[in-house]
Amino acid sequence: MLLADKATIVTGGGSGIGAASAMRFAAEGASVLVADIRGHKAEQTVAEITAQGGVAEAYEVDVADDASVAAMVAECVARFGGLDVIYNNAGTIRLGNAETLSVEDWDLVMAVNVRSVFLGAKYAVPHLRAKGGGSIINTASISGLHGDGNGVVYAASKAAVINLTRALSTDYAREGIRVNAICPGSIETPPVIRMNQDPDVLQRNLHAHAMGRLGKPEEIANTALWLASDQSSFVSGEAIVVDGGLRAKSPIGNLGDPLPVR
Repeated sequence: MLLADKATIVTGGGSGIGAASAMRFAAEGASVLVADIRGHKAEQTVAEITAQGGVAEAYEVDVADDASVAAMVAECVARFGGLDVIYNNAGTIRLGNAETLSVEDWDLVMAVNVRSVFLGAKYAVPHLRAKGGGSIINTASISGLHGDGNGVVYAASKAAVINLTRALSTDYAREGIRVNAICPGSIETPPVIRMNQDPDVLQRNLHAHAMGRLGKPEEIANTALWLASDQSSFVSGEAIVVDGGLRAKSPIGNLGDPLPVR
């Protein structure tokens, strides 16, 4: 029970990494506010948690909206008596390069992926401070560590999350508030599954990972659990890569192999 008696928030908790993390937190004793812009999806996650004997409540939130995030944090404090962990996981993606991506899509992705992390920290920190410390976890991506073709705004937003994580950590580490980011590789979430429907795209993606497979949401949830728990008490300001060896693998494969075709 690594999170016994902890009050937690997981955004984007209606599916994918968020749902897996909310269920993992609850299984380890946390009370979880499962927040998602799709209220019905948050309720589905809560139903799974409560069916297994966990404690959770659903909350509909727009993580890019100031008032909505403030109300979400206030709701967690009111329901669970405080706040110990916030996992800023909600995100979105739009594909395109500088010429093809619309300004509207740029603004949307930056708001959902970056402003949301700022707002989550803004309203969580006073309550974490009141508890004598806590953990802020942010979902970044390996896309924030290198340049993805046709992903100009997603890569930019996730790089911003990584450095925002470091800046927040620097500001609050002395108060016992740890701030870390997780950088997943390709994980079997609904957006990734949609993008990999083309067999050729899927094969290229599988080949890119040294393990030869995509990750599972539960594997990211395990990392989030560790960062939420006291087991990571001396870890802050880190961007932890969980990518099945994708970044470790040379793009040319084995020496002597023909170059892969992109």
